[in-house]
Amino acid sequence: MTVGGGPRLVGDCVGILAGGGPLPGQVARAVEALGFRVFIVGFQDFVEPRVIGSWPHRYIRLAAAGEILACLRAEGCRDLVMIGPVRRPSFSDLRPDAAGARIMARIGRALFSGDDGLLAAIVRVLAEEGFIIHGAHEFLSGSVGRSGVLGQIRPDTGALADIRRGQDVVEAIGRLDIGQGCVVQDGLVLAVEAMEGTDEMLLRAGECRQPGRPGGVLVKMLKPGQDRRADLPTIGPDTVRRAAEVGLRGIAFQAGATLMTDPAACIAAADEAGLFLIGIGDGAMGMPAARTGE
Repeated sequence: MTVGGGPRLVGDCVGILAGGGPLPGQVARAVEALGFRVFIVGFQDFVEPRVIGSWPHRYIRLAAAGEILACLRAEGCRDLVMIGPVRRPSFSDLRPDAAGARIMARIGRALFSGDDGLLAAIVRVLAEEGFIIHGAHEFLSGSVGRSGVLGQIRPDTGALADIRRGQDVVEAIGRLDIGQGCVVQDGLVLAVEAMEGTDEMLLRAGECRQPGRPGGVLVKMLKPGQDRRADLPTIGPDTVRRAAEVGLRGIAFQAGATLMTDPAACIAAADEAGLFLIGIGDGAMGMPAARTGE
């Protein structure tokens, strides 16, 4: 069933596999607004209880695949959304149940590859198990970052050059399935994102900041060929505030392929801090189209 030009759903209950942050709750509200039931599997030690507590839910260990699948089937969930960050545990900490061990065997070498390779393998296995995987952006169209300058601050010529440099860097590390972001200051790459995530990368960029030069720029983009049903680049008000704290002067994100946890609050935080916020691609601000995933 297709609802209002949105996602095509096959059942009456949407299962949400929830990591951290506010987005699982936003997806749940959007699903209910479409007239469907919600059931949330909150990944233990990652999901925030206050975010999912208003909906039917269950906390399950990440590697307890048998329990996760049985729970989703018992609730009649054919449609699934994976949303919210989950830090990859060490192999020794996984402790899979019997079904989890079988699924890990089916995932194979992707367990030891980058996050995109692993997520793509998980999507494939869930599809083989009879589930339909949807991207969070299918439900949260109002939270997808748009093209152009958002807010009062506009990037100058030097910042635009740093954004172009950042695009090249993110495309390169993305092809190796390393990360979705980097920080560039006056042409110098201060930090690239790996498994530690954006917040830790920003801290490293702050430590490497070059004095006497304009502040750096955070660039966030899809990896080349990335499946948009999992792990879209995400920016929230805290991202903006942390960028300001480490001395950055702006954030560039891939328009149409980045989720903003609270667009209005992101713009307000950027204006208050004097940072620019720009969606790149589609010729915005004279920028070349974002070259990954477009």
